[in-house]
This record gives sequence, C-alpha cells and structure tokens, in this order.
Amino acid sequence: MFSPLDFPPVGMRRVYEFLFHAVLFLSASVTILTTVGIVAILLYQSALFFREVSIVEFLTDTQWTPLFTEKHFGILPLLAGTFLTSSIAMLVAIPVGLLIAVFLSEYASSRVRSFVKPTLEILTAIPTVVYGYFALLFVTPLLKKVIPNISGFNALSPGIVMGIMILPIVTSLSEDALRAVPRSLREAAYALGADRFTTAVKVVIPSALSGIVAAFILGISRAIGETMIVTIAAGQRPVLTLNPLVPIETMTAYIVQVSLGDVPTGTVEYHTIFAVGLALFVITLVFNIVSYLLKRRMWER
Repeated sequence: MFSPLDFPPVGMRRVYEFLFHAVLFLSASVTILTTVGIVAILLYQSALFFREVSIVEFLTDTQWTPLFTEKHFGILPLLAGTFLTSSIAMLVAIPVGLLIAVFLSEYASSRVRSFVKPTLEILTAIPTVVYGYFALLFVTPLLKKVIPNISGFNALSPGIVMGIMILPIVTSLSEDALRAVPRSLREAAYALGADRFTTAVKVVIPSALSGIVAAFILGISRAIGETMIVTIAAGQRPVLTLNPLVPIETMTAYIVQVSLGDVPTGTVEYHTIFAVGLALFVITLVFNIVSYLLKRRMWER
C-alpha cells in the first residue's frame, strides 16, 4: 500500500509532469521535423536545378542524358521505367495477394492463418539487395529459357521480384479489410442460399473494396520507391519504352547512379537527383493520400 508520504510534493509533481509532456512532445515532433527537413532540402536543391533547366523541358523532353556531352533533362524515360516495373509488380502482387487474403479471411482455420500469415510476412525481412541479385541471377536466366530474346538487364525480372516483395503488404492489408466486414453480412448471404465462394466474391470483397484498393495503392507506392532491385537487375539505360524485355532505368536507380560520387557537388548534373527525388516524392505522396482517404472511407462505412 502507498501512503501520501510516498508521493513527491505537488510542486515537484507539476515539474515532473511538465518534463514528461515535453519529452513526449519532442518525440512526437521528430517525424514531423524530419519530413519538413526532407521537403525543405528537396525544394531548395530542386530550385537550383530549375534555375538552369526549364520545368517544361523537364516534364516534356523524351531524352534523359544529363551525364552525356549532349545533355537532355527530360524525366519521361525515368517515369516510363518506374511505372513499367511498378505495373509488372502490381500485376503479380494484386491477384496473388488478393487470393491469399480471401483464403486467410474466408477459408483458412485459425491454426492455418496463424502459420501462413507470419510466414508470408517473413518476406518483408529479406534485404532488398538480396531480392535484386535473386532477380538478376535466378529469375532472369529462368526467363531466358522462356523468352530467348530477353536482355540480361530488363524490366520484367525486377518487376516480378518486386511483386513478390510487396506481396505481404497487399495480402496483410487486404485481409484486414476483409475481416473488418461485419459477420452479419456473411450470415445474411448464407441465409439466402449463397455458398462460401459466392459470399466472398459478391458480398465480402465489394464491402471491403475501399480497403483493398488502399492496400493496392500502398503496394504501388512501395514498388515505385524501390531502389536496389531495379538498380541491380533493370540496367541503367534511360529510354522511353514500354517494352519489358529491354534494359531501362527508374527514378530511384538514377539517384543511386549519381549518388556514387562521380558527379561534382553543386553542378546541374548533381542537382538532377533532387529534381528527380522531388518528382518521386510528389508521386508517392499522391498515392499515399489517396490510400489514406480510401482507408478512412472504409472505416467510416
């Protein structure tokens, strides 16, 4: 039992409470200040780039050769490479992830779910550099047996591996959305004579659609921001193409290329990484905002 003598005086308690609140406030401010700092650096360094290069040229030119003698600063080839690999990744992750989520939510027993879900999430613990070499040394040679004319560096191989990498994100969030659907809707469907498959496809999935779409968008954001897989396995050839069999370069791969230290600091070539980084930040921010709005809509229903 505590007695009143065990507690500090009122004045000291107020000091302790003030210090505790201050520590909590500073801890909560770390993420906000970090984000503000990142955005400020991107805007400042990108402004230096756009002093030298027109934003119209940056957004419309179809060539990206800032490290060549004849310089072009059109980001479209990098955008095409980024969205090509991300699209391939989502073609892998969306159907497989949704099928796994439906299985875990509607068919699997609690014992199976408790084993499969943690096992699937182990994929998130694998370093992305390992995924990159897996794509280059295993998936690409495997694809060459099926598609002989595929290049050693290509968009298809890293796209497939990125889809495997983001599979836990799509599966976990989609399953959470499916399990959030009220049990009463399932029972009503069963009462009308629907079987488990019909109930899952025509009742549960439509009811959880906003959450499932939010999971897909978060997966796309993760794929767009992936660095090491595309750097290792996609090549460094910034061409405006939608052919997945040829080498391409993504926005993140270009940032890695310039960040290796061969480009002098302060030059327009160096500032290109901040302009590309700003474009990447805006794209992922838009996707994350859309995902957040869809997820909030799901919880409000």
